[in-house]
Amino acid sequence: MKATSSPTFTSKEPSAKPHSTDRNDDQPMIRSLVRPLPRLVSGAGCLSELPKVLAGKRSISIFTDSGLRNAGHPQRATSLLESAGHRVAVFDSTEENPDSRHVESARDFIASVRPDAILAIGGGSSMDLAKAANLIHCCGGRVGDYHGYGKATAPLLPMAGIPTTTGTGSEAQSYAVIVDRQTHLKMACGDPGMLFGTVLLDPELVSSQPRGVAAVTGLDAISHALEAAVSTARNPLSLSYAREAWRLLSANFGNVLARNADVATFGAMQWGAFLAGAAIEQSMLGASHAMANPLTAHYGLTHGIAIALVLPWVIRFNARAVSADYRELAREAGLGDQGAEGLALKVEEWRSGAALPSGLGSCGVRDGILAILAEEASQQWTGRFNPAPVTESDFLSLYRSAM
Repeated sequence: MKATSSPTFTSKEPSAKPHSTDRNDDQPMIRSLVRPLPRLVSGAGCLSELPKVLAGKRSISIFTDSGLRNAGHPQRATSLLESAGHRVAVFDSTEENPDSRHVESARDFIASVRPDAILAIGGGSSMDLAKAANLIHCCGGRVGDYHGYGKATAPLLPMAGIPTTTGTGSEAQSYAVIVDRQTHLKMACGDPGMLFGTVLLDPELVSSQPRGVAAVTGLDAISHALEAAVSTARNPLSLSYAREAWRLLSANFGNVLARNADVATFGAMQWGAFLAGAAIEQSMLGASHAMANPLTAHYGLTHGIAIALVLPWVIRFNARAVSADYRELAREAGLGDQGAEGLALKVEEWRSGAALPSGLGSCGVRDGILAILAEEASQQWTGRFNPAPVTESDFLSLYRSAM
């Protein structure tokens, strides 16, 4: 099984140049493109604004999953839209980590109902599926044809997004990550037209998520903030997004784990996840995501759990290149001058508080496969943006540390 394939970067994309020394804000940043964000509607109860957001669109396709159907969120959205005169069709068969077959099924659904606009309600899987299905419905072909960025050949249907978890940040991004069913590659397919026109951040929708989901998605959002903050493709805007995301997430995640979270807490987490996603859109990720994808492919590990197991070791590894950055991030989280080790220990503390596994071995990972995982991790596109250059041998050592 091969690793996640790399997007094809064009002149529009930031180049990745590893840094071997600490950076500070006085040093020049690499040339980069700053992309737009969706229009935002936020605040408790803002779901009620949905008919205004989709005004003028007669027929709406909603993409969601069966779990959210049980929670009632798609039904609320449907009721609001139908009361305003919209025709609504719901696709609620989204599966975790959607693959190319799921995208084709969703495309067929769009073709059958002929909507004027698409609404994604859910976590990253629902959002990525909606984006990818819209892409191949409007442009034809297979989703793998659009691996990379900027390959759409026709305008896409207007889209809006309503996140119901506080992790993925997909609502802020013009990418969809889809698994190729034949090769098991995770393909990053992006285009400016895949950015949601409007995103509604309603904390009432995320406050009902199960604690386990909130814990795993929260750790994923935290990893986005920490990796984007030190990415070699960062720029002043992405850094501001990443640091504010880290401030919000680190200050509120403990209350989520302790079951002390109220709507305001989840609102802060929701903003943190969105801003971390916005940081990724500008500056990409790093080695922990390169390591997580093969674990999900081989063992079916939930992405957030895989991230939580490897992130502390990646932070320790990266300290050789970005120790000053990590000291600043540690201070922002109230960890004093503990720097990289303080950050790594904090992630481990959160992981323990979430009752997640403490090592890869307890998830069924065996020593005999580590070399395969390392080879696949070395091919992941996110590894290009890691602040410390990371080789296949380095990945093997990191996996061993995480056992």
